[in-house]
Amino acid sequence: METTITEIGDRVFRLSTYLPEVAPPAGFTMNQFLVDADEPLLFHCGPRAMFPLVAEALANIRPVESLRWISFGHIESDECGAMNQWLAAAPDAEVAFNPLGCDVSVNDLADRPPRIVAPDEVLDLGDRRVRMLPT
Repeated sequence: METTITEIGDRVFRLSTYLPEVAPPAGFTMNQFLVDADEPLLFHCGPRAMFPLVAEALANIRPVESLRWISFGHIESDECGAMNQWLAAAPDAEVAFNPLGCDVSVNDLADRPPRIVAPDEVLDLGDRRVRMLPT
């Protein structure tokens, strides 16, 4: 198993791990996304078991400990299973998530308090910005 890196936009990277044993015979691919900015953001953490593989791939782009923001679309193991491993590896990182998700889950699950991001709020990454769009 390996994680491949594809630059899908200017300094926006998709880290993809193909899992042939999931949903055979086609398999399944899990993706994480790195916005390489002054304050880098990782979107989707991946499951805990994949953390070493994805962290190794991310380290080919920038040091893992330089992550500043971690976010995901919803609470499931494929999206936030490795959240605390990323927090441990990146001491200045904060989870950025919506208010309801923080109240219901992230406040309890995360090893550090999350940064609550209101719907439609813009998170400033220094030289880039991302907007929280609840789905």
